[in-house]
Amino acid sequence: MEDIEVDLQSDFGGALQALPAHLGEASYESYLVVIPGSVLAAVYDRWGARLLEQNVRVFLQAKGKVNKGIRITLENDPEMFFAYNNGITATAEGIDTIAQNGTMSITKIRNLQIVNGGQTTASIHVFSRKKDVSLDRVFVQMKLSIVDAESAPQVVPKISEYANSQNRVNAADFFANHPFHVRMESFSRRIYAPSPDGSFRESKWFYERARGQYLDARARRTVAERKRFDLEYPKSQVCTKTDLAKFCMVWDGLPHIVSKGAQKNFGEFAGEIGKRWDKKSDSFNESFYRQSIAMAMIFRKAEKIVSAQPWYQGGYRANIVAYAIAKLGHAVMERKLSVDFESVWKRGVSDAFVDALTICGKKVNDVISKPDAGVRNVTEWAKKQPCWARVMRLDVSLPGPWLGELVGQDEVRSEARAAVKEQKVLNGIEAQTAVFSAGGEVWRNLLEWGVERRLLSPKEQSVLKVASGVPGKVPTDKQSLLIIKILQNLHEEGCQLGIDVV
Repeated sequence: MEDIEVDLQSDFGGALQALPAHLGEASYESYLVVIPGSVLAAVYDRWGARLLEQNVRVFLQAKGKVNKGIRITLENDPEMFFAYNNGITATAEGIDTIAQNGTMSITKIRNLQIVNGGQTTASIHVFSRKKDVSLDRVFVQMKLSIVDAESAPQVVPKISEYANSQNRVNAADFFANHPFHVRMESFSRRIYAPSPDGSFRESKWFYERARGQYLDARARRTVAERKRFDLEYPKSQVCTKTDLAKFCMVWDGLPHIVSKGAQKNFGEFAGEIGKRWDKKSDSFNESFYRQSIAMAMIFRKAEKIVSAQPWYQGGYRANIVAYAIAKLGHAVMERKLSVDFESVWKRGVSDAFVDALTICGKKVNDVISKPDAGVRNVTEWAKKQPCWARVMRLDVSLPGPWLGELVGQDEVRSEARAAVKEQKVLNGIEAQTAVFSAGGEVWRNLLEWGVERRLLSPKEQSVLKVASGVPGKVPTDKQSLLIIKILQNLHEEGCQLGIDVV
């Protein structure tokens, strides 16, 4: 098969400026190049999939969300393609260069291989073949490494593997503006926590969905406002995303995951909550929020308990606390009962609960401080499932008063169902308010945009027509929920109209 000889100067509109990205004594050459989208499409048009022979992935058609995002950018924001797209990683066996205006330019590329960015390349090519489209404002960054023919069989696969091994950013990944975090933040700003001492002094917990949010909110206030803020949101009642992940994961029976550190634990938590959100977002309601805060209260009480014990020698407190709470959760599950988190939310951590945590803490410490044979490091031991397996097998005599505080699972399930219904009503009210506040003109424009592109079903057109009549007509709560869903779908198709939705 003949070599791939990309003659940029003769066949593709001219040489490309390149910035050397290697040291003089380096064993290989590398360059940073900005390649016009039209040139990349033309090169792919000539050699097609041969350019991707060393790529570990294949083009998946412009149906996946990544490719869909590329298409939307090409259609609506072509000048932003360079900023939004990660570009391509390529190799070649050699290049020809010339000096132009004091800079180096590449005139020929021999045996070009795109080892990362096949989807970007093929998507641009597909777009270029449409009628009445232009790639004049599309530019792509290219990292080009020169690898000779002798080294290529060993080096190119490694470049391909490493370039493709970066973590994929999914739509379900938990960024600070994920609707789960937004909802938890909303709860924390309006729900007052009962005073554990029975006084009339009420405060709130501050859910920090973005790092530094609490300090920033406090700093922007005057001295007098700051005092009121501190009373409303005490520093001891700040809960970050990673805190929440830790509190929830121990009750899910995953102390060994929690022991791996905040970021790894948060990654596991995010994935699980993301799936649950997609399946049943209404389960994350006010009841879930109160339960989460109760978990925070228990965890922080357990930290104080462990620190005060005569057997605690310092170090590994986070592991002991995580395992002690997880052990209690396991014991409750075995009895087919549930912790009364609503009671903890209202009245704090009881004396009986303190006794149970103290007993479990001592038992757990004995296991954590004595790793299995072959494991010397206590911290590493706490990260392993066998450590959790040993703790689960522990025979712990739990105090009767604490067992008496547990509630039946049927009662918990009934309360959960009621909370889901309440959340659905709240969702409808919030959607109706958003639709009304946006005004009829917004929805008329959205309707025209969707109809013009044939993206709306008859039912969707019908409810948007109702919304177009605001304020004369007001959609029902169910219609409003559908309208917000339509808006989200059209935003995914590249629509810039409407209101911001999460």
